[in-house]
Amino acid sequence: MIDKKYDPSKSERRIYNIWESEGFFKPSRDGSEKFSIVMPPPNVTGSLHMGHALNTTLQDIIVRYQRMKGKDVLWQPGTDHAGIATQMVVERNLAKDKNIDRKTFGREPFIEEIWKWKEKSGGTITEQLRRLGASCDWSRERFTMDDGLSDAVIKVFVDLYNDGLIYKDKRLVNWDPGLKTAISDLEVIQKETDGYLWYIRYPFEEDSKKSIIIATTRPETMFGDTAIAVHPDDVRYKKLIGKKIIIPIVNRAIPIIEDEYADPEQGSGAVKITPAHDFNDFEVGKRNNLEMISILDIDGALNENTPKEWQGLDRFKAREILLEKLEGSGNLVKAEPYLNTIPHGDRSDVVIEPYLTDQWYVDAKTLAKPAIDSVKNGETKFVPENWSKTYFEWMNNIQPWCISRQLWWGHRIPAWYTDNDEIIVAKSELEAKEIAKEKFNTDTITRDEDVLDTWFSSALWPFSTLDWPNDKNDLDRYYPTSLLITGFDIIFFWVARMMMMGHYFQKKIPFSEVYIHALVRDENGQKMSKSKGNVVDPLDLIDEYGADSLRFTLASMASQGRDIKLSKSRVEGYRNFGTKLWNASRFCEMNDCLKHKKIDLDNLDCILTNWILGEIIKTDKKINIYLSEYKFNEASNEIYHFIWHVFCDWYLELIKPYFDSPDLEHTQEVRAMTAFSLKFILTKLHPFMPFITEELWDSLGFKGKPLILSNWDFNLPEDEDQGLSLNTDRLIEIISSIRSIRSELNIPAKANLSLEVMEKDYKELSKIENINMFLKKLVRIETIESVKGFSDRAAYFSVSDIDFSLVIDESIDLSMELVRIEKEEEKISNDIYSLKKKLDNKSFVERAPSEVVQENFDRLEELSLGLKKIKESKSFIGKFVSND
Repeated sequence: MIDKKYDPSKSERRIYNIWESEGFFKPSRDGSEKFSIVMPPPNVTGSLHMGHALNTTLQDIIVRYQRMKGKDVLWQPGTDHAGIATQMVVERNLAKDKNIDRKTFGREPFIEEIWKWKEKSGGTITEQLRRLGASCDWSRERFTMDDGLSDAVIKVFVDLYNDGLIYKDKRLVNWDPGLKTAISDLEVIQKETDGYLWYIRYPFEEDSKKSIIIATTRPETMFGDTAIAVHPDDVRYKKLIGKKIIIPIVNRAIPIIEDEYADPEQGSGAVKITPAHDFNDFEVGKRNNLEMISILDIDGALNENTPKEWQGLDRFKAREILLEKLEGSGNLVKAEPYLNTIPHGDRSDVVIEPYLTDQWYVDAKTLAKPAIDSVKNGETKFVPENWSKTYFEWMNNIQPWCISRQLWWGHRIPAWYTDNDEIIVAKSELEAKEIAKEKFNTDTITRDEDVLDTWFSSALWPFSTLDWPNDKNDLDRYYPTSLLITGFDIIFFWVARMMMMGHYFQKKIPFSEVYIHALVRDENGQKMSKSKGNVVDPLDLIDEYGADSLRFTLASMASQGRDIKLSKSRVEGYRNFGTKLWNASRFCEMNDCLKHKKIDLDNLDCILTNWILGEIIKTDKKINIYLSEYKFNEASNEIYHFIWHVFCDWYLELIKPYFDSPDLEHTQEVRAMTAFSLKFILTKLHPFMPFITEELWDSLGFKGKPLILSNWDFNLPEDEDQGLSLNTDRLIEIISSIRSIRSELNIPAKANLSLEVMEKDYKELSKIENINMFLKKLVRIETIESVKGFSDRAAYFSVSDIDFSLVIDESIDLSMELVRIEKEEEKISNDIYSLKKKLDNKSFVERAPSEVVQENFDRLEELSLGLKKIKESKSFIGKFVSND
């Protein structure tokens, strides 16, 4: 017997534990068609946020769908070691709890502390993913720093180095002076900051009275200037190219060069070039063979390449002093307020510096070629397709990939150095020593201190998690994977790099389709952020409404290419949807429907069973199409419409007379078809709302496999019986029309009415089986009369070319309803007048917050629509009152 209410907090954990403990998430390995997908590994330090919730929900929908389709499904889970984030967490903990500094503590003991922390706290995110219902094979869970994946990382590094695709180079990187490491573009956040644009006079070497004015937001970088660039076509500077300019205060001469990077329309048209501290300037410097003078150390202080009195000064203190000196020497022309976009480290919140340093690089341009071709030739498809343009834009302009990080936590680079700085790359220290002895005749080698970029190990995820490079692995079975679901922000950082590595080491692109989902924003369309205070915690929503409600909300709003505006009320609404299904199931159980589960779909006699079968057939086809095309919102809305509007609102309503009068013909067929419909509903809804559907499946006594392993496909007829379905559609439209009239005229619910139909149409109407019974039970139609002409005091409507007249009996007094409507009309008219007056007041519009003004305009539109409907009702009722 189904409980009166469904309580997610009691059911979800219990159901999930059964699924996992029974091994239902594991691949079947039964030789059937395979479907494999990898989970984008969340940071081991992380906790579930709304992006995870969306991504995991969409993956789980597809995984459950494919599993129920009978495929051998592998959903590979795991977590990322998250180099910077994890190191920062443990470093803070040591400082806070034990007053230990990482540097004095030492590398090896510190790494041991991280492993201890990982064992204790690293499983938080995976437990939270379980709460959401993720049906991945946790028995295969991997960690990017586990032994097997570490072996893969070392092999890839060594092989790429030996193939000339990994090398050391001195280039600009994003340098975090707080963390003292290079970081990726994804770890840089841009902040708009009020600052200044300083205009500085650079005098000519040959005549100090003449000068060029240069504008800069970073005057302290003047110490690293090595040229002034002007555009080759800028006639103002044609004769000056090659002449020397003196850097004020620094007193060093630099040349005027021509380069198309200079914009004649920007400022004076001349721009200072600091190759070691600006990414654009770095390229100009390479093109023009300029000296690259690095003026900062790893802490962001001025270094030995600056005059002695400046060395050791913090960059911002140096700026302050330099501006004073420029002003004192007459070389500071002016300072304009300027809204500047300044890069900050997302973890340290320190201003990032372009920094010239020796790092390890991957020749990404060479690796990118087959990855580009795979999308061009359709081997890999992006969904939505427009993301391929973004992919091509990035890949066609790809730069060398900096893969080294100045951290302790991560895959340590397998490179060693002799005392003469010769590089040895090897799979182990033992092998490195053998190479050192054989090649350089030395026993003394020192290992590189740096670790690899986290994205390096993540790039191997689709095949390293399948136990490559071990001889015994699952590559033949599950690689390449079938699909990748991820966010647009990591197309370049992760998707593209997996494609590069996959093709190079496996000769196959790692996935055939890439579905890119959008962002989850707050209900006002704003990006969620802690600073705005608008972050919605998915776990809070799960606690309040259950995982199914959150999942269905995210799926129903996951329209391709459109961000999700998440509101709590929407989640609450889908909780009510689950309640509606629960109550409908109880109704079916109480009316003995579940005792009659055998049904012959090819031999149905009742118009209602034929009609619901037809709706099932249409719904089934649409859901299959939508899921195959990853139109999650369309699929979820289709099953929602079927359950709420078709099954609950109409089918269950229409079959009630059969339960009230069990001797009616077709009653047992109706019960059996109702059980079949419920089975269909639970099956098709399961990928979206797995917990409540599994609970109902078990409670309703559907025998055989648990729902999670049940068959997705039903042996349905190709098409419905159009004739019988048409008659039910007509019945529904007749009932809807009568209800609408009763509502509009405010006819008492208990009042019995008569329905008239023309003699010529009566025969067509009689084709609807039990029409009299349905109309009497559902809309209190006492009689259906065949007439030659309609009564005057009646409301007319048509359904499928059949004209009807709903007779309004003289005993029904509509005058009071007219009075009520007239009062409502007057009230709304007054409200509209007041609002218009307010919005015509310029002072209010200018001073009130924009959202308040918009709320008033929205309210005015709402009232105007309401007044229009009131006037229509007044006109409609008026004709009956005037006839009295």
